[in-house]
Amino acid sequence: MSSRDQPGMDELRTTIFSSIFSRALQRLLTEAVQPGERVLWRGQPDGVARMMMWRFLWWIGLPWLLVTAIAISRGWVGQSTVPLLMVGIMMVAAPFVMWLHDLQTLFAITNRRALIVRTAWGKPTVSATHFEDMDGTFEIADIGRGAGHLNFASGRSTRSPDTDYTGRYGFRCVRNPAGVGDILERARRRTA
Repeated sequence: MSSRDQPGMDELRTTIFSSIFSRALQRLLTEAVQPGERVLWRGQPDGVARMMMWRFLWWIGLPWLLVTAIAISRGWVGQSTVPLLMVGIMMVAAPFVMWLHDLQTLFAITNRRALIVRTAWGKPTVSATHFEDMDGTFEIADIGRGAGHLNFASGRSTRSPDTDYTGRYGFRCVRNPAGVGDILERARRRTA
């Protein structure tokens, strides 16, 4: 079932948050583009696909909150009420926080490099990877719902939100990663 078949998914992607963040992201991208550099493609992570990837937290968090509420109502827990509630709330909220983070992220391919522009939590950042710093072949990891990770560089710090646990870096949760990879490969070949 595609995201078009699921009511409400496109509405999540086009919320007021998205339009607010889009203006700031576009402004940051415009500032990052160098003279003579052209943007060939831009897109955002599929935040809904990332939320669905982490939905197991809801499966744990909601029952956790229910059991905690029952324990509180029956007086089974005393001073540990707040920590128990906080753990459950964090598990339920985490996928939504990731979605908000994705709304504040923009991927771009120019005629010189790949850019990840982010305004997350009031800290604007631009991460650039020049074509010559990319791996010889790109790696695509499918996450379902037509989205996946397009990894184009290796050996990066795993502290980056755009790097997996092995140091592979790229566009995370991008829609149609194979198509985006083709655009990136064509742009890279033109400059070689």
